[in-house]
Amino acid sequence: MAVRWLCSLFGKPFDGGKRMDHGAPQDQQQHPAEQQQPYHPQPPAMMRLYEVQKEVSTLGPQVCTFSGLQNDREYKRMERELTQLLLQVDQVDTEGKLELQGARKRAAQEVEGLLRYLEENASHPSRLAIDELSNAARELVDERVVAPQRAGGVAEINDELVDALQELILRLTQIKTEGRVPLRKARYRALTRLCAVQDVLESRTPQQTLSLPLSGDTHEAVNRINQVMVKVSMARSQLLALLMGLSGRDSCAHLSRILTELQVELDALDVSGNAAIRNYRKQVVEEINGLLKHLDLEGEGDDTRRYDLAQNNSIREIEAVRAHVSHLREGVLRHCVTGDLSFRPKAELQSLLTHLDQVDTAKNPCIREARRRAVVEVQAVVTFLDLREALVCRQPGPGEHPSHRAVWLVLGSLSDLQAQVLGFDGKRADKSYMMLEELLTKQLLALDAVDPQGDASTKMARKQAVKFAQNILNYLDMKTDEWEY
Repeated sequence: MAVRWLCSLFGKPFDGGKRMDHGAPQDQQQHPAEQQQPYHPQPPAMMRLYEVQKEVSTLGPQVCTFSGLQNDREYKRMERELTQLLLQVDQVDTEGKLELQGARKRAAQEVEGLLRYLEENASHPSRLAIDELSNAARELVDERVVAPQRAGGVAEINDELVDALQELILRLTQIKTEGRVPLRKARYRALTRLCAVQDVLESRTPQQTLSLPLSGDTHEAVNRINQVMVKVSMARSQLLALLMGLSGRDSCAHLSRILTELQVELDALDVSGNAAIRNYRKQVVEEINGLLKHLDLEGEGDDTRRYDLAQNNSIREIEAVRAHVSHLREGVLRHCVTGDLSFRPKAELQSLLTHLDQVDTAKNPCIREARRRAVVEVQAVVTFLDLREALVCRQPGPGEHPSHRAVWLVLGSLSDLQAQVLGFDGKRADKSYMMLEELLTKQLLALDAVDPQGDASTKMARKQAVKFAQNILNYLDMKTDEWEY
């Protein structure tokens, strides 16, 4: 809130207690009644409220972008300063004047609002969930990578570790922020670090199978490169510790200097035209560059554009595709109601899938998830059209197995239910959602009750039908999970 509400009480701009220069009079023979009125200084109480307002305007942006927790030093500082301001406002003597009482009340409400906003965001369930997932990732990396290397052992980097991190990243992307800047910022910071850790681990995994380092007998430069490689391995562990908040002494700037010095040392080596050694040095340099690109994360997330993706160009592309899909979906459902199957925009849908595949996610997990969901929306319409066509073209012979016929009957019911799911635009609390979920579950039970009686084609058809039903349920769940960027 600007200081206007303080100044407007007196119908004049605030001048800080100094007389204002209204300019020289145009007419020196000005009537006495038109002459400038004597200046009345602002009451001391109003001056004090104005000073409080200036301090609030300084603290406000800090509060509105704070993304930490209640035990953070920055939180305690802002809470302390706001509490002190509230006490100062309470001590302002209004001398019984209504104007001053109103101004003091509004000042107190603004400070209380900032205190409340600060506390709500720092203790919000989504903020606590972000911290919980971050701690889980921290413990995982510490146990599997950092601690073993600090003890002189070897880190166990495998697909299981990478998959576990990917699961935590996916869960982070699904945390709802309700559009709050502090929560968006906290989620983005956590995701950025986890994705960096994942990238470091994934780039390291294939290199474990290389026959490196080379033997020192090959060339005198090899011993130097081998020594650098050992230091790079140690730097990787330090980087992971930094990203996960497991290093209390090191800093990104310090580690960046170490890696840069290693690069200089490698550049100074004379490999004498030996191709094998040149490639060896190149691989080590590339690994150093891969670590260096993750060392600019200390200020990551300070720029609002990084975590508020509403204006992101990739998100805009994805949203444009989703709008196109929605238009096509409505057309498909409208024609299906009338029994007209001539409207089959499969080629157009396939081109949208190609477009989505080309969207640049910049390794941002939220953009990746947005793209994945858009792909699912397109595929849902494609599979609906494919099943409708298969049902129309189906010509069962007299020797068709009864179990196989039963599977097709269920598929017919699933096609009708999928049309309702495609057109559903409600919430999970709606009765229509619960009805659709129940009907789809019944179809799964019906498929489970089909006995193939040893018929291979029936087994395959039932398996595909079960997968199809589960995909419809998953799509319905996705449409109603209120996910946000």
